[in-house]
Amino acid sequence: MLRDRDRCDAMIATHDGVYYDYSRQRVTAETMDLLFDLAERQMLTDRIRGMFGGDRINFTEDRAVLHTALRAGREGIGTVFVDDGVDAIREVHDVLDRVRRFTDAFRSGEITGYTGKRMRNVVSVGIGGSYLGPEFLHEVLKTEAVGISTSLGYDLRFLANVDPVDVERTCADLDPEETLIIVVSKTFTTAETMLNARTMRQWLWDFMGDDADVVRRHVVACSSVSATERVRAFGIDTDEGMFRFWDWVGGRYSVCGAAGAVPISLMYGYDLFEKFLEGARSMDQHFLNAPPRKNIPIIMGLLGCWNSSFMGYSSRALIPYAQALLRLPAHIQQLDMESNGKRINRHGVEIDYPVGEVDFGEPGTNSQHSFFQMIHQGQTVPVDFLGFVRSQHDLLMDNEKLSSHDELMANFFAQPDALANGKTADEVRAEGCPEELVLHKVFDGNRPSSSLLFPELSAYVTGQILSLYEHRTAVQGFIWDLNSFDQWGVELGKKLALDVKEHLMEARNSEVGDHEIIADNPATSRIMNYYIKNSRDAVGVGGLSNPGTSATSVTRKTHKDHFPPQINDLGGHSGRLS
Repeated sequence: MLRDRDRCDAMIATHDGVYYDYSRQRVTAETMDLLFDLAERQMLTDRIRGMFGGDRINFTEDRAVLHTALRAGREGIGTVFVDDGVDAIREVHDVLDRVRRFTDAFRSGEITGYTGKRMRNVVSVGIGGSYLGPEFLHEVLKTEAVGISTSLGYDLRFLANVDPVDVERTCADLDPEETLIIVVSKTFTTAETMLNARTMRQWLWDFMGDDADVVRRHVVACSSVSATERVRAFGIDTDEGMFRFWDWVGGRYSVCGAAGAVPISLMYGYDLFEKFLEGARSMDQHFLNAPPRKNIPIIMGLLGCWNSSFMGYSSRALIPYAQALLRLPAHIQQLDMESNGKRINRHGVEIDYPVGEVDFGEPGTNSQHSFFQMIHQGQTVPVDFLGFVRSQHDLLMDNEKLSSHDELMANFFAQPDALANGKTADEVRAEGCPEELVLHKVFDGNRPSSSLLFPELSAYVTGQILSLYEHRTAVQGFIWDLNSFDQWGVELGKKLALDVKEHLMEARNSEVGDHEIIADNPATSRIMNYYIKNSRDAVGVGGLSNPGTSATSVTRKTHKDHFPPQINDLGGHSGRLS
């Protein structure tokens, strides 16, 4: 099929500098006709318009789905209403205007820390969608032409994991007097985020004392209006230091809202974040208005359904040929698997066909030396290859015939053909291979992939990429008749963790040295008791510090005693956190 010029010419779609080639997918013209017929039967375009218009398509939570409103232009004010007449796009721009004003004051030095120092470090505390999207964008902008200059003198870090080692890694070389903490939690109740938020508050207090102004000057929040009292109780100034979320934007779709706007703008300036929004808006308009046969997100979504439900491929890979996109696969992993990893459709019936691929990926060429063995000769895994006409930073060494970016892109062009064409036994024999090794060196080919080529990895193009994959996810959910915008599957583990914490607190606070935990089943009881016994031996009975370990009950007291900080160990369960 790759040698059919007419077919190859037909399997290309373009928009605003984006070149999408799906000629290496296992589809014919008739396949595509049937997929577009399926889209029409599922009323795909009507559902897309309903999503943009604020219809309550999140049917299990009775909510609109309006992440597209987060990057809509001001001209859209007065066109989308939710929750009994609330102007969604006006609300968004009110928040973005506040982010711009706060960013300008922070970066100009008008806003200072508790001791009067200018703040230059930003730590964003969040998890899941409150972290993966902003981090992926941050990694891109680190080496983006404008981002390099606008970020000089600033440092942005993300604290997501409740593992105390993540706190250590985040804070090890930071001066608290120069650090702003952003707590990103829609409800301000997410267990991991709030423990890390309390940890960072303690970190500030240990250096500067527990004056209420320490928190007001050094901590802000991105949260929903319904969480205002919880934000205020934490000590944050809700008038100046709280940036709103809305229930009509899920966490994994929130990078264009306050969760991304606040940390990224503080680090790189609001203007660069706005370029990112403009790129996303460009792809949004293409998705909403382009006819299906020329619509890149629709085609990608239909091919996703084809590969998963019809061809039976249970996984797929995302390979960006750009090191700056190293965190994109992790973000898309959450975006797609949390959205479409479902078992019940919108009619309340169990789905009896394959849905929801396993997504994974790494930047090329690193991935070629990691899991491409399986992709070429093991299971069939559809692949998206992302490449760029120009590098953020190209190199041409003396006496080299090609630049480093050309070398990279040679792999981008070669790998899809290698997957599609493979290598026959006769071709292997013609190379003089011993007969006993021939079969080991055969590549069966016929393995599907798509290629996306962009001009250059800028803030604008990153917005396009984000929007493209968000909409691919939505298309597949619409075709599969499921809800891509809830995530009930994460709730059970959270509930069980609360039960386990009760057992741990009883054991930690017991005056009996050998307190026995009796959990839901013998296996869990046994492993928890093993954990308690051995961790008690490590830190001392009753939570007292063991001089033989590095754990301490209280570490830093004032910034004068430890400047810069030498250690950041708050003492685990024996520390001062409550």
